[in-house]
Amino acid sequence: MDLDLAGKTAVVTGASKGIGLAVTAALVTEGVRVIAGSRSSSSELDALGDAVRFVAVDLSTATGPETLIAEATDGLDILVNNVGALTPRTSGFLDVTDEDWLSTLNLDLMAVVRTTRAAIPLLIERGGGTVVTIASVNAYLPDPGVIDYSVAKAGVWNLSKSLSKEFGDRGIRFNTVSPGPVSTPLWLGETGVAATVAKAMGISPDEARKQVIEAGGGFSTGRFTEPGEVADLVLLLASGRAGNVTGADFRIDGGLTKEL
Repeated sequence: MDLDLAGKTAVVTGASKGIGLAVTAALVTEGVRVIAGSRSSSSELDALGDAVRFVAVDLSTATGPETLIAEATDGLDILVNNVGALTPRTSGFLDVTDEDWLSTLNLDLMAVVRTTRAAIPLLIERGGGTVVTIASVNAYLPDPGVIDYSVAKAGVWNLSKSLSKEFGDRGIRFNTVSPGPVSTPLWLGETGVAATVAKAMGISPDEARKQVIEAGGGFSTGRFTEPGEVADLVLLLASGRAGNVTGADFRIDGGLTKEL
């Protein structure tokens, strides 16, 4: 399928690993020039070559997102908001402090707000463009174990829907992708969700992963989503093949959520 993305310029946040890295690699394969923003690079990101310009930036700061978008000096066609993190709240809601809430909302919601706000004028100058934001299945599947993250991701979905209404007549499309658990360090790394829950419960990471998934409803497909599968969906939404799709959210969760 020809996505007709060659020659376009994209900004990807949180681009050095996981879903962000997969999205960046997929965009490069389609001939897109990518400005990749993260606190640090990675060998995998560096290996993508000259089509990627890495920008070291802290997107949790008030000025970081604007600094990143300012690197798009030749214009901007695509923004992929991917930066984010979660901390399992293994001791419950009453132990989640104001500082915890503010830290999560700042990175998982306000970084999206600030980056998108800085990008919109460039997209308008270009005559339109696309913004794809990585939300989460937890926007639909609230979980007390990640309560602050769930709230932030629900806000991301609401933000994208609202912006699709305001800027649709200026040629900008806004969509979200909501993955369930993905085979990335966020879930499976040494300090990821499974390892953190396992330590709190005194069980193995494999057993913790099984219990967390079963508590959420279980996979219909029997497996985690792969980062490349999320990236393929992002590419489609960023392309003209989805030219009349806006204000929508697309879950990719292996059937974890069971409601209509």
